[in-house]
Amino acid sequence: MRTRLVAATALAATSMASLAPLPARGSAAPASPAAEHGWVTSTLRHMSLEQKVGQLFAAYVYGGDAAEPTAADRAANRAAFGVETPAEVVDRFHLGAVCYFSWSHNLDDPRQIATLSNGLQRAALGDGAKGRVPLLISTDQEQGVVLRMPAPAAQFPGAMALGAGRSPHAARVAATITGRELRAVGIHQPYAPIADVNVDAGNPVIGVRSFGADPALVARLTAAQVTGFQEGAGASAVAKHFPGHGDTATDSHTGLPVIDHSRAEWNRIDAPPFRQAIRAGVESIMTAHIVVPALDTSGDPATLSPRILTGVLRGELGFRGVIVTDALNMAGVRAKYGDERVPVLALKAGADQLLMPPDLALARDAVLRAVATGELPERRIDESVRRILGLKYRQGLARSPLVDVDEAVRTVGAAGHLAAVARVTDPTLTAVRNDAGLLPLHRADRSVLVTGWDSAAFAPVATIAEGFTARGSRATARPATLPSDAVIAATATEAAGHDLTVVLVNKAWDTLVTDPRGTQRRLVAALLATGKPVIVVAVRDPYDIAYLPGVTTYLATYSYTRAAMDALVRALHGELSPTGRLPVTIPTAEGAGSVLYPYGHGLTW
Repeated sequence: MRTRLVAATALAATSMASLAPLPARGSAAPASPAAEHGWVTSTLRHMSLEQKVGQLFAAYVYGGDAAEPTAADRAANRAAFGVETPAEVVDRFHLGAVCYFSWSHNLDDPRQIATLSNGLQRAALGDGAKGRVPLLISTDQEQGVVLRMPAPAAQFPGAMALGAGRSPHAARVAATITGRELRAVGIHQPYAPIADVNVDAGNPVIGVRSFGADPALVARLTAAQVTGFQEGAGASAVAKHFPGHGDTATDSHTGLPVIDHSRAEWNRIDAPPFRQAIRAGVESIMTAHIVVPALDTSGDPATLSPRILTGVLRGELGFRGVIVTDALNMAGVRAKYGDERVPVLALKAGADQLLMPPDLALARDAVLRAVATGELPERRIDESVRRILGLKYRQGLARSPLVDVDEAVRTVGAAGHLAAVARVTDPTLTAVRNDAGLLPLHRADRSVLVTGWDSAAFAPVATIAEGFTARGSRATARPATLPSDAVIAATATEAAGHDLTVVLVNKAWDTLVTDPRGTQRRLVAALLATGKPVIVVAVRDPYDIAYLPGVTTYLATYSYTRAAMDALVRALHGELSPTGRLPVTIPTAEGAGSVLYPYGHGLTW
């Protein structure tokens, strides 16, 4: 077959034709404005100040069971919160929300997660007294490289892969099914979609989490996912990270980024996805711990900026929903003020929900103290609590906060959901380089080495090797994640004895944090030096090709999920025609505005 550039019209037709429309089916109750107002007003009237302040906080808890966590999780809760069980954390702090993570041992399987959610809701409601309020439960289910729900949950491609596929319908399908599975286990907020426009190839924190570098594309896909999460699934979408985290070389987890866009650039690049999300009715927007001098000259991060949150987001963009901060334990928001000041300043700036302060008791007490001194009027607390209660009402929590555990088991990973994963993933695979015409492969009886970056959770190296074996090749899986010099030498020696090598790379461009010794680059160079054919696959950022001289066959999958690796193997063997197109520009290694592969580039066969 002859390699050719992907045609945009063919791509659109393929993406749309292969996905049947999903009917709207939400778990949340249709909200009557009058009924919502009545419930919110009545509930607020019966809440103490401590209960109202508790509603402002979203925290993590340790353990997979609300009342009976493991001994290790009991100790972790005691150290962080002064009590031992997740239920006690919720009750002690009158928490408004809980955020699930794998590292806090909340996410094992659908039955466990749904049971945990029900246990936490019972803890929040207590004896049912007035003033007790159900929880919002959230997790970072962006899909792709950031997903929390383990298999059997549907694992869709992430944002940049969807950008490569160019289909708003596919983005909506992914959000709808993701949202339905989350709602089934009692999770209401996916902390998605990402509305950042990734115009900096060196962005260390956003990258493939963004739909791409074109504001119009990012806006379309952001709006599509808002619709999928909310109208298709009844979940509460959270567009992030306002006012736009896509053009920075600093990770706000470890430092305070400064975005040097002019006001005109911000309006053209960063604002459109948030405007579209608001038009689509997004329920919540997450702030970024970034400084944007064009929007606020104070030097304060956006999370703590009244000019940005109240002036721009609420005033200019007209957002009326819940503003949630990014995690308050991140360095970007702690760089200028102490931990006791950050939650107070965030509320004064216009935030409603305070996510994961490093010391929950300190943050809670600081807000109570600010109310007592008059720095924060209680009516300001009431404004945020009203928004949070309204969101809970629209999520159906006033009527039915518990989930059906058996239904959760039936819903998560349902056959139809997993079939949709493949249909959404296939059009995202992007063939960037095929100079020697190596692809598609025609021989089946070949010896293949699969090596390079690997993940214990997803095992992409083994998945690819299994795919080759199933098609008649003799394949060896040899993971080599950030290999030592000895491993590089041994792998190259082994590759010399095979007909073909497939090597995976993950952020090989990043020699500051991800791969400071440049081991991935040196592994690829050693494999090329064998003289045997080498296929390089970027399983995260597509930018790696600029740092791998001599590579003539290169594909981008944007993630390392099973579905992405299955699509790759089929494309390598000519069973799938790659139709993805780069949603970003790949600059040369020298940068300075020089382009190696332009936005929209993609090959097929």
